[in-house]
Amino acid sequence: MFIAISLGILACWLTIIWGDVIIRTLVHFRLGKNIRIRGAQAVVGRHMTKQGTPTFGGVMIILPVFFVIGMINLANVVKGAPQGRSVLIPLAGLVFYGLLGALDDWEGVRGVRKGEGISARAKFAGQVVLATAIALVLYYVIGLHSVAFPFIPFKIDLGLWYVPIAIFIIVGTSNAVNITDGLDGLAGNLSAVAFAAYGIIALLQGQIWLAIFNFAMVGGLFGFLWFNAHPARVFMGDTGSLSVGATLGIVALMTGQWLLLPVIAFIFVVEVVTDIIQLSYFWYSLRKYGEKRRVFLMCPIHHTFELLGWSEQQIVYRFMFISILSALIGVALALL
Repeated sequence: MFIAISLGILACWLTIIWGDVIIRTLVHFRLGKNIRIRGAQAVVGRHMTKQGTPTFGGVMIILPVFFVIGMINLANVVKGAPQGRSVLIPLAGLVFYGLLGALDDWEGVRGVRKGEGISARAKFAGQVVLATAIALVLYYVIGLHSVAFPFIPFKIDLGLWYVPIAIFIIVGTSNAVNITDGLDGLAGNLSAVAFAAYGIIALLQGQIWLAIFNFAMVGGLFGFLWFNAHPARVFMGDTGSLSVGATLGIVALMTGQWLLLPVIAFIFVVEVVTDIIQLSYFWYSLRKYGEKRRVFLMCPIHHTFELLGWSEQQIVYRFMFISILSALIGVALALL
């Protein structure tokens, strides 16, 4: 626990130390966010003030985690110790999903589809390809193919069904964080809580290296939040949201407690489910009534609360409060 938390603090301080340099670099190259929100003018107007805020902020999370985990594994290689190699899997997920997100951010800032990024189909295809590769490594190299159920003292073997389930979880969490990343500090705070919960679960299971990775992620996210707190000086961008989300799914799979992901990452699930409901009803009402009708005032659901009069800070704090409670419930269920 001491080592895990200490390395998390190191990752946090590295992010804070490098933060100003990274932000100034992004500003210098004019890599600012093109705000394009479709919906109620009250929300659009509020968010248009963020036009030009530097994006690609996920780099501030990826670099310190890469440095800390790389340093540990390099030390183990020098000593000839085999420990800690398994955390290279979530680290690879963090880096490669970060590259996919960076491509999307770049296209959104400087590409042909300015303000939009790469097409949804291309992004989804990239997510699935990366998730498939990671799922196969988890199954064939690490030997993961089971799931833990609360109240059941043994794990249930899923066989080859584990691979498509793992792909679904990785892609799903990647998109969930991406959808939630719409308010200053929201996705970062919720992700930090979820990684802390899975860090505790990993410690309870004796997976020390996975716990270290999780707390390094918490540290990197906390350091990023130093600059992303309202009013944000930098945005996570798809560089951060896609990579952080996918990595959360990977560490959940590595603990075997991925059934608890909807509990621990409750707000992320709510964001995705409400978005799916809204889009589905759009299509249904368009076919049945010839016009788009809404279930919610605006999606993602955090925008609905903005229209109800909540400030950004109120939404972030209240969502984080719910997230902490759900994460505590998830950790408690992991003990059963």
